[in-house]
Amino acid sequence: MHHYITEGYVLPNQAHIYWTTMIVLYPYITGIVAGAFIISSLHHVFDKDELKPVSRFAMVMAFAFLLFATLPLLNHLGHPERALNIMFTPNVTSAMAGFGFIYSTYLFILAVEIWLVYRTDIVHLYQHTRYPALKPVYWLLALGILDISEEAKRVDRRVMIVLASIGIPAACGLHGYVGFIFGAIKANPWWASPLMPVIFLLSAIVSGVAMVMLCYIVIHWLQRREINGECVHALIETAWYFLIIDVALEMLELINHAYMANEDWTILKQLVTGKLFVSMFIIQILLGSVVPFFVMGYVVVFKQRVPAMVRNLIGVCCGLLLLAQVAAMRWNVVMGGQMFSKSLRGFLNFQVDLYGREGLIAGAVILCLPFVVIFVFSRLLPLWGGVESFPKEWMKETPPVRQPLKGWSKFTS
Repeated sequence: MHHYITEGYVLPNQAHIYWTTMIVLYPYITGIVAGAFIISSLHHVFDKDELKPVSRFAMVMAFAFLLFATLPLLNHLGHPERALNIMFTPNVTSAMAGFGFIYSTYLFILAVEIWLVYRTDIVHLYQHTRYPALKPVYWLLALGILDISEEAKRVDRRVMIVLASIGIPAACGLHGYVGFIFGAIKANPWWASPLMPVIFLLSAIVSGVAMVMLCYIVIHWLQRREINGECVHALIETAWYFLIIDVALEMLELINHAYMANEDWTILKQLVTGKLFVSMFIIQILLGSVVPFFVMGYVVVFKQRVPAMVRNLIGVCCGLLLLAQVAAMRWNVVMGGQMFSKSLRGFLNFQVDLYGREGLIAGAVILCLPFVVIFVFSRLLPLWGGVESFPKEWMKETPPVRQPLKGWSKFTS
């Protein structure tokens, strides 16, 4: 149950905030999908070899988060079973109906691309796993295709690059569409901006890169694996470049509102300097944008002078700050746009619940589910490299090849 307190003059038909925690979480999850996929594509399509250690993991992370991208929306709906109606009886002029087809297409592309990347490893594990119960699992994952000749690998590689190339605009469309939904609502001056799709997309890439960087460093540190310094630096550099463009556009959009000073600016100014001051100026701008800009900029500019331990620590801290920045941006856009009255004379206060389907606990559970999928995936297939990175005790030992006895060939010829 949400509690609303009005301040000033609020129209009678605007006494409630309908899009709450789940609608904030939805673009946050899809943003991580888009950003993680971009990291994978930078290696597979654009041959950025520094990102090779995380390319597979980024692809798996994108797939895991994509599986649960619609869960916040379904949890928000009163009758989630009706969601499929939008697919069976689509309206071609509806952006919301278009999301179902964009989501399905992108999910298919990503699943096929992961299968092509891992197919050789799946066949190898099918042939050498120590656990007989897993052989049918690996056979099903390989779809019964056990050909791993060099020609088959070349075909897999070519098809995978084509799919990754198609997946880049698909990923951009998947998340840019969320900003398009808000930007197309003309009645809301806080949302109605042609920059909204671009801002959502760029902040999505920032959050995805930050999540990949944070998970890579933390997981390798916990598992006592070697952390690739070039890879961490490439992740920090990528996040820094996208952060610059993202923040520049966000500030441009805010300055544009202030400079135009339309009749709605009076109430918007009170909103951003009052109710959204902490979430916007403290979390989103100061801690989530200014601090990472200077700290990561120092790593990018003085690459050779930064010790490995300091670079990794900066990667973890800035990754957390960037994730908080994007979460605050989603909150400010979704909730801020609903807090001021259409009369432009009053506000609504929203109190976040802890329990319930729109509460913080439900949001935290949904946000943790992709990591459960990643963990299960890591038990079946390697996340960070080929089968050589799998634990040796999980594989059968390959018997040595016996050399023929001297002189034996002339008796068998």
